[in-house]
Amino acid sequence: MKGTGIFGGTFDPVHTGHLITALAVKEIRDLEKIIFMPAHISPHKMSEKRSAPEHRLEMVKLAIEGINYFECSDFEIRKEGVSYTIDTLRELKKQYEHIELIIGYDNLIVFDKWKKPEQIFELVKVVVLNRGSRKEAINKTYEKEAIFVDNPVIEISSTEIRHRVNQNLPIDFFVPVGVKEYIYNLNLYKE
Repeated sequence: MKGTGIFGGTFDPVHTGHLITALAVKEIRDLEKIIFMPAHISPHKMSEKRSAPEHRLEMVKLAIEGINYFECSDFEIRKEGVSYTIDTLRELKKQYEHIELIIGYDNLIVFDKWKKPEQIFELVKVVVLNRGSRKEAINKTYEKEAIFVDNPVIEISSTEIRHRVNQNLPIDFFVPVGVKEYIYNLNLYKE
């Protein structure tokens, strides 16, 4: 039985880099599908201003529309409050036997600050994105247990997209057309 990838994040907004990365991991790890999991409130970004959860969820849905190997879950948004990965994974394990949690290398560096990181490794396989092969100090136990993938590095960030929208610069090719239209129609990211 093929596994299911879980790709969580703020997705403010979701962009083509997220989609290309998710596709690469699906292929490299031979996963059945990838589930995008927008966080209600990321515990690592609690002080950051972000778009309303329903906007971020809708943008993910628009971005993956018609792609049968991508799904979007509103679990963390419906749950509200701070979105802790361990809680989400415990719930998903009731439905999926083989789960692979997709995280960035930058997240592995601070994985010891996550809620119950050892239990995450017990529940699922942790797949770490290459992200340009940065070799900052990481916990050796996590490094041994993690699966590293050599995914394409796409230099697009949600921060850059928000800045471009605010500065009236085009975001063509940064985000799927439906996401671009949603951002402009709702006047998101304008100061």
